Amino acid sequence: MINDDLHALDSGTARLVTPEDDDWPIVRLTGLAGAPLALWVRGNGSLADLTRSAVTITGTRASTPYGHTVSADLGNELARAGATVISGGGFGIDEAAHRGALAADGTTIVVLATGVDQNYPLSHARLYQAVIEEGGLLVSEYPIGTRPARVRFHASCRLLAALSQATVIVEAGQRSGVLAVARAAGELGRIVYGVPGPIHSAASAGVNELLRTQAAEIATSAEHITL
Repeated sequence: MINDDLHALDSGTARLVTPEDDDWPIVRLTGLAGAPLALWVRGNGSLADLTRSAVTITGTRASTPYGHTVSADLGNELARAGATVISGGGFGIDEAAHRGALAADGTTIVVLATGVDQNYPLSHARLYQAVIEEGGLLVSEYPIGTRPARVRFHASCRLLAALSQATVIVEAGQRSGVLAVARAAGELGRIVYGVPGPIHSAASAGVNELLRTQAAEIATSAEHITL
């Protein structure tokens, strides 16, 4: 594992950012309980600069056509407004947000629950390459070679919330793990937004509950999101 890390550093495919570096997003990670000791990064952009004006968009992997379209539109609109779009690189809502930002020639960050050398899911290899080519970043707190595991996806929720100034949940079921991102954002004092969905849609049940309990503010366009 150590040899893999050193090879990645030497080959320029990844770099390690620590709190002592100018590139460390101190404005975002200060106050985060259990903040990572370091972050692995792929891409040439500055993590500190890209997270100064950033919005996290996330939601279920099993997105509906409605959720997919809304996520892509929000990613596109926010990127056009100059914000960095952050998401987790998964299927569904995450993928739509990244692609929406890229379609606007914007910048997007993928927060991975694996090592930054891993293309997970495998079918997103070209997406991740496009993110890097457009000035975005792949970011992870896990070392090179780290494979996916459920516990790591849960832990990455707090990083998704911390690296941005606002979080938008587009679609999430009543028991969706994505709701952990909203909870983490709320605990950090960040604004949480929810996109309302059809009352009979299981994919929107969790988001609608956030709105009903006033744990999130309504957002139906990028204009409703404070940067």
